[in-house]
Amino acid sequence: MFIGREPELKTLDRLYHSEKFEFAVIYGRRRVGKTALINHFLEDKKAIYFVGVESNAKQNLENLSQAIFEYSTGISIGTSFSDYQTALQYVFQLAQKERLILVIDEYPYVAKAESSLASTLQMLIDRNKDSSRLMLILCGSSMSYMEDKVLAYKAPLYGRRTAQMKLLPFEFGDACRFWENASAETKALLYGLVGGVPQYILQMDDRLSIEENVKNTFLNPSSALFEEPENLLKQELREPALYNAIITAVAGGASRISEISTKSGVTTSACPIYMKSLIELGLLQKETPYGEKPSRKTVYSICDNMFRFWYRFVPENSSIISRGATELAYKRIEPNLSDYMGKVFEDICSQYLWSIMLSGRCPIEFTSLGRWWGNDPIKKQQTEIDLMGEQDKNAALFGECKWQNEKVDLPVLETLIHRSHLFHYTETHLYLFSKSGFTQGCIEGAAGKNNIHLITYEEMLANWNQ
Repeated sequence: MFIGREPELKTLDRLYHSEKFEFAVIYGRRRVGKTALINHFLEDKKAIYFVGVESNAKQNLENLSQAIFEYSTGISIGTSFSDYQTALQYVFQLAQKERLILVIDEYPYVAKAESSLASTLQMLIDRNKDSSRLMLILCGSSMSYMEDKVLAYKAPLYGRRTAQMKLLPFEFGDACRFWENASAETKALLYGLVGGVPQYILQMDDRLSIEENVKNTFLNPSSALFEEPENLLKQELREPALYNAIITAVAGGASRISEISTKSGVTTSACPIYMKSLIELGLLQKETPYGEKPSRKTVYSICDNMFRFWYRFVPENSSIISRGATELAYKRIEPNLSDYMGKVFEDICSQYLWSIMLSGRCPIEFTSLGRWWGNDPIKKQQTEIDLMGEQDKNAALFGECKWQNEKVDLPVLETLIHRSHLFHYTETHLYLFSKSGFTQGCIEGAAGKNNIHLITYEEMLANWNQ
């Protein structure tokens, strides 16, 4: 069963039914579901589907030729077009008579092997776009290549595309649709384990407990996820060992460039370059206090849940995992799960706020959300706000997120009120999020105050189930 991607499918359907030449670029990190999206879209449509391989130009041309011949003749012919221009011109001609889709999946492999391919496509598009009913889809996992060589201003194909889609991991609401049999709490924990990458989501069994899922995947050397982080770095990056050292440093608590450089052994001058690549892959994120420009306060963290969980728990237990001591390894992990889930819950709460704002149910129409940290001049100490979003210079919201088994009490609300007063907005709305609900004292403290919103995790989940 295909789940999600409704906006992307709607866009592709719109392009398809235009009946004129269309050119869509689809890209995103590996395992994010690009091929699944395309295959679902192609159902019941006439299409030539070609997947590039990491080989030479001759091999890819032969494979493209076979895909074209199988479509046009219905049989596999042991011959090949003389060059890419001839092959692609033939496809454009086929599309003069009927609506036809040509998909070149893993386009970077083909274009790297045949350096003139982009220019050839540019020439053929310009020559045939007014007469052909071809819908061309280029798809790629190398995000830097797709952005620099396909979408960038200086790229030969710039200005020819009619749509582009950067496929991102699913957010929590869509991820939950894969786990219909799981309890409310288990859904959040599963999201904390694997995030929103479809291929990782599918490794989780919603009929099993969190303990069983962790043991079957992260603590099982034969599972698909056990070596996934290291394999992904090897596939995407030239120096995987250095990138691995950087992520390990961040997972170990290093958050500033100087700390990450020291722990990873990568020089402070080279470190930002490597980290930029990890940010582009969607593995790391760069943060500054909300509303402030990048400065020495800038920090880095792992933003992909699967990578964050793996680097947090697998390497330090690798020796006992390799000896099959999964029970012992899980006993070492379990006491830390609640603390680990704190950041995951903040992310879920942020997605909830975006959801209600975009549907017109949030009193503050913010344009961005983020964390804030800095000095509290009243208490003369460092402090932090989990979530903050500004509508304008006069209105903002503040949020505090608590993933704990105890109900949230009044002092937590009072602290949030105090921190909101560190700023000078005339209108503020305070959101207090709780996994386990609120004490009577907290509820009474919020009573009658229209700008205070107490939101339970169950209410948030109901929002996505509507």
